[in-house]
Amino acid sequence: MKSILGAGLWLVLASCMIPGWIRAQEPLTLRQAIQIALKESPDVDVARAEVDEAKASVSLARTQYLPQVGFTEDITRGNDPVYVFGTRLRQQQFTQADFALDALNRPEPIGNFATRVSGGWLLFDSFRTQKSVQGADLMRQSAVSSAKAVDQKVVFDVVQAYQKVLYAERRLEIARHELETAEAILSSVDDHVKAGLAVESDRMSAQVSLASRKQGMIAAQGDLDLAWADLRVAMGTQDLKAPALRPIEQKDFPNADLEQELGTATKNRHDLAALTERQSAQAAAERAARLSFGPRINAYGSWEDDRQSAGGQGGNNWVAGVQIGIDIVPFVKRAQLAKERAMKARVDAQLTAYQQQVRLQVNQAHIQRQTAQQSLDTARAAIDQAAESLRILRNRYEAGLATITDLLRAEDAEREAQTSYWHAVYGNTMAYVQQLFATGTLTPDAAEDLQ
Repeated sequence: MKSILGAGLWLVLASCMIPGWIRAQEPLTLRQAIQIALKESPDVDVARAEVDEAKASVSLARTQYLPQVGFTEDITRGNDPVYVFGTRLRQQQFTQADFALDALNRPEPIGNFATRVSGGWLLFDSFRTQKSVQGADLMRQSAVSSAKAVDQKVVFDVVQAYQKVLYAERRLEIARHELETAEAILSSVDDHVKAGLAVESDRMSAQVSLASRKQGMIAAQGDLDLAWADLRVAMGTQDLKAPALRPIEQKDFPNADLEQELGTATKNRHDLAALTERQSAQAAAERAARLSFGPRINAYGSWEDDRQSAGGQGGNNWVAGVQIGIDIVPFVKRAQLAKERAMKARVDAQLTAYQQQVRLQVNQAHIQRQTAQQSLDTARAAIDQAAESLRILRNRYEAGLATITDLLRAEDAEREAQTSYWHAVYGNTMAYVQQLFATGTLTPDAAEDLQ
């Protein structure tokens, strides 16, 4: 009875851990695929780790503001005259007899237990630490922006792979339909040959067409398997089976002005923001290197307790002071400043080049969007014409007014029109996705409009 209850409880818990779309055998939606990818993708994990590293760097930079306190416990023993003389003084055990020449020159070995607490505090360093903290915080912001850019790239990869699967499934459906049509044509040609209305070469042509359709279906199935493999990689999971997906459909997407898209990209591209923040961080690093030439003021102090045994009586002392320092020959700091300046110049050039690249990406996406829309309109008109042409030739062939070659050509034209139409649907969707990605507005919520 206990084993039955345990097994039942295990099944309940296991069912709770399985995603809802698997339990209910529902089609895998695009939003669900994106959610899985944002949770499982190793690229997202790398980006999150970089954010954590940047946060730790900020904390590390801020420690320069804090006092440094240390504790040591030293246990020593020896007969070095200087060591013995100083130790007795620190232990406050020095007597008149210790001034004897023999005791000074050849003292007896002495042990010492020294408990020491020391510390230091940077009071002023010409604001170098302040600039270092500022630069570290800007690098943290850059890491956060980069992580958001990675999220968008993951979303884009999932959408692209998902749409590729939908297109591959539609191509497989077309190939399956064409195979059935080719089988029906071969059967019709057989009837015509038996009735003396067609010759043997017509049957051979129909058989060649059937073989070609079989090869097309095999290729379409292979393309679908490859598309599923791409989707698994994009989602970051290799254990995903091939569940049903909602069929690809034609969508009408809104258009936008090019200048408006360029402005949107400037404000919303996280990768551009990350590079801009990195530029500011490098400027702060250069400023910190310049400020390192200024004076530094440190406070320090220590307290020490010395005794002959761990629990014995002894003496204690303390020292405190303030130290002012400046480098007279700062060769290392000059080299560091030169390095920071060079890195700043490199980041400036990278930002300028990337801004031009973003502008080019937006222009390309805008043009591709217009081209894809025009291609879709043309393909939509062609598919209706091809279907009507096939219907007419099929009737003419049945009436003996057209050859098998004419019928097969019409069949090829209708298949190509179908394939071109769904490729145009796929291309139109991906052009819109590319537009969203180029302008930095591709989010899981925006992706819902694609399905």
